[in-house]
Amino acid sequence: QVQLVESGGELVQAGDSLRLSCVASGVTFSRYTVAWFRQAPGKEREFVAALWRNTRNTYYADSVKGRFAISRDNAKNTAYLQMSSLKPEDTAVYYCATDPGVILSSIKSPTMYDYWGQGTQVTVSS
Repeated sequence: QVQLVESGGELVQAGDSLRLSCVASGVTFSRYTVAWFRQAPGKEREFVAALWRNTRNTYYADSVKGRFAISRDNAKNTAYLQMSSLKPEDTAVYYCATDPGVILSSIKSPTMYDYWGQGTQVTVSS
């Protein structure tokens, strides 16, 4: 049984940095594409960042490019989202997701991912 558990979300000030963690169990994380999505109140879930399978190839939403960085520690079966220069519009629940069957052309689509964490709240005050 695949389980993803996110942590690290909190209330921060604009301009601050924050690192989210996603610990996986029941899956060899290194073989899967792992992604972060976020959902703000009243909005659809949107793609934030992804790390393609067992590579260092990363993909980002334009809104976070240059500010966020996704990484993975295979020994700890954990993925991270390092966020810097946070803005109030980054406020959302952040979700970790993974799946073995993600195709590269659809890496930003939430429908590609069958396994999701419960989410962690990030709030950025101005």
